[in-house]
Amino acid sequence: MTRSGYRCTSPTHRRSPPRIVGMAVGTRYETVIGIEVHAQLRTASKMFCACAVPTLEDEPNTRVCPVCLGLPGSLPVINRRAVELVMLSGLALECHVETEAVRFERKNYFYPDLPKGYQISQYALPLCSNGRLIVPVAAEDAEVMVGITRAHLEEDTARMQHGGRDHSLVDFNRAGVPLMEIVTEPDVRSPAQARAYGETLRDILRYIGASNADMEAGSMRIEGNISLRPMGSERFGTKVEVKNLNSFRSLERAMEFEIERQTDALERGEPLVQETRGWDEGDGRTVSQRSKEEANDYRYFPEPDLPPLRPSEAWVAGLRAALPELPSARRLRYAGELGLSLYDAGVLTGDVALADYFDAVMAAGASGGVTPKAAANWVTGEFSRLLNQHAAEGLRADGVALRPASLAELVAEVEAGRVSATNAKAVLARTFVSGESPVEVITAEGLGQVSDAGFVGEAVASVLEEHPSQVAEYRAGKQQIYGFLVGQVMKRTQGRADAKLVNEELRRRLSS
Repeated sequence: MTRSGYRCTSPTHRRSPPRIVGMAVGTRYETVIGIEVHAQLRTASKMFCACAVPTLEDEPNTRVCPVCLGLPGSLPVINRRAVELVMLSGLALECHVETEAVRFERKNYFYPDLPKGYQISQYALPLCSNGRLIVPVAAEDAEVMVGITRAHLEEDTARMQHGGRDHSLVDFNRAGVPLMEIVTEPDVRSPAQARAYGETLRDILRYIGASNADMEAGSMRIEGNISLRPMGSERFGTKVEVKNLNSFRSLERAMEFEIERQTDALERGEPLVQETRGWDEGDGRTVSQRSKEEANDYRYFPEPDLPPLRPSEAWVAGLRAALPELPSARRLRYAGELGLSLYDAGVLTGDVALADYFDAVMAAGASGGVTPKAAANWVTGEFSRLLNQHAAEGLRADGVALRPASLAELVAEVEAGRVSATNAKAVLARTFVSGESPVEVITAEGLGQVSDAGFVGEAVASVLEEHPSQVAEYRAGKQQIYGFLVGQVMKRTQGRADAKLVNEELRRRLSS
C-alpha cells in the first residue's frame, strides 16, 4: 500500500517494465497502450507571432497575421511564456529539462489546415524528456507509474469546418496557437488506466496554470495508441492510433472496443495493420481513417528561421521553486494532516479552484472551531451542488460571490448549534449568489436555532396532539413514522428548533 491508500502495481524505476495488470479479457493477450496529449497553453498570444489567442466567440479568420498565415517573407519569434509553461509542466512530471540545446524543426505534410505546408515542432531535441507520472487508478484500487517520453512545444493547425459533401471551410484563427505535446511510454495496461492517466494529467496542468485542459472546449486533445501482444512476450504488437476522442470516457470506451476488435482479429489469424482510426461516439466503435505515418514520412529538418533554444539553469531553478502544491501532494496532506477520507480528498483536489476555496475556508475558520471534516462536508456537499447548478454559466469556486471566510462563518454557526443544518442550507443558497454575510441573514430572518426546552416541548406536544393516528402507528411498531413526526416538529418551528432537543423530547413523550 502507498501513502495515498492505493496499492502500487509498478516498480519505482520508470525504465523497468511495469507489472502486468491488464490483458484482453478472456484471451491470452496483454494490452499495451501509450497516450499522446496535445494541450493548448495559457498564453496571451500565439506561438510565433503577436496575434491574440482566439476564443470560440471570435469571427473566423480575424485573429491572423502574415506569420500565422505562413505568408512569404514572414519570420517567427518564440513566445517566451509558452517555453516557460512547457518547462513548468516538465518539472511537474519529473522530466529532464534540456538546457544545452533545444531545436525547433519543420514537420512537413500537406493538408488544408496547415498554411505553411509544414508545422513548426520539436523532434530530435525536445524541451523536456524522460519523466514519470504516478497515476491512482480507483477502478483497479491501484497506482501505476507511467513514463513520460517527452513534452515539447509546437504550433497548432487551423480548424477545418466541413459543410457537407460538397465543400469545407478553413478558419485560420487557431493556426499558430501554442501547443504542448506530451507523449508517454507504452506503460498503460488497461482502458481504466488510460482514463485515469488523462484525468491525472489534466489536474496537474490546471494546478500549475499551464492549460485550461478542457476537452469539451478543445484546449486538450488526447489520442490512444494501442496494441496487443501474447502474454509474456517482449515484442510489441501492431500499433493502432485512435483519434477523435472528446472525453476521457470516450478514451476508455475506444480502448475497450479496440481490445475486442484486435483480439477477434488475432484469434482468427487476421493480420492487423498500423493505422489511424477515428472514434465514432454514436456507434460506439472505431473506424479506419488512414495508414499511420512514420516519423521519416514527415521529413523533419531543423527550422532555419529559429536559433537553438538554451534555457539557463537559473531559469529552470526559478520555475522549479515556483511549482505549486500538486494534486497528489495535496491529497496526501488532506488525508494525513487533516484526517479527511480519500474520497473527500479526491473530490476536493479534482478541481484546483475548489481545493483553494476549501483551504481558504479552513484558514478563515481555524479560530472559530471549524473542523476539517465539517468544512469538507459543506464544500463537497451543498456548496458543490450549487456550483453544479451554475455549471452552464462556467462558474468556478473562485468566482462565487460568497467568499470562503463567509462560508466559514456559516459552518461555525452550524457547529456551535446556533443554526440548524436545514436553515443553514437555505442561507447558503441565498448568500451563494448575493455574497451577503450568512450571520447577518440568519439574524435578520430570525433563523437562529432555538434551544429553549419549553419552546421545543410545546412544539412536540402540539404535533403529537395533531397526529394521533401516526402516534398510534408508531407505538404499534411502525418505526418509519418517527421521521414524519420529526419533520412536522421542524416544520412547526420553521427549522429553528434544536434537533437534539427535538429528538430527546419526542422520544420521551412517545415512550411515556
